[in-house]
Amino acid sequence: MSRAFVNEDQAAAQAAQPVERQVSSQPNYVTPQGLVELQDKVAQLQHQQRGLQDAGDPQRLAELERDLRYFTQRLHSAQVVQASATDRVQIGSRVTYVDETGDQKSVQLVGEDQADVARGLVNWASPLGRALLGARLGDEVWWQRPAGDRLIEVIGIEPA
Repeated sequence: MSRAFVNEDQAAAQAAQPVERQVSSQPNYVTPQGLVELQDKVAQLQHQQRGLQDAGDPQRLAELERDLRYFTQRLHSAQVVQASATDRVQIGSRVTYVDETGDQKSVQLVGEDQADVARGLVNWASPLGRALLGARLGDEVWWQRPAGDRLIEVIGIEPA
């Protein structure tokens, strides 16, 4: 058998394996709710894994095992941050701000895995999260965005 055929077989086997999920180099800060969500996700994936082991779907099982490795690693590296009553924005704080156009928004700074913009949950390491982190009530901060920078004013800070 030609060496070329061996390489094609190896390439086909590698193509069937799902690409590993990249783990962020940022510290894995999470809110208490974020920790619960990670625990629930790992438990859900473990339950699905047990159900798929005998189902004969090796591709789906490989994807599930990849996700389980990722979320298990994220759970083990989680550093829980308790938001406390303070005059500065911190991870876990719910922040209300107003921009130059008068639009008022409220967001909560959370960890990377908990972020969900549609629910008002913003990653603390995102451009908006970095702009707000450490700000005080009444502070004006620059939100550096790809769509153009905005000056925003912090008008409310609440611990979660």
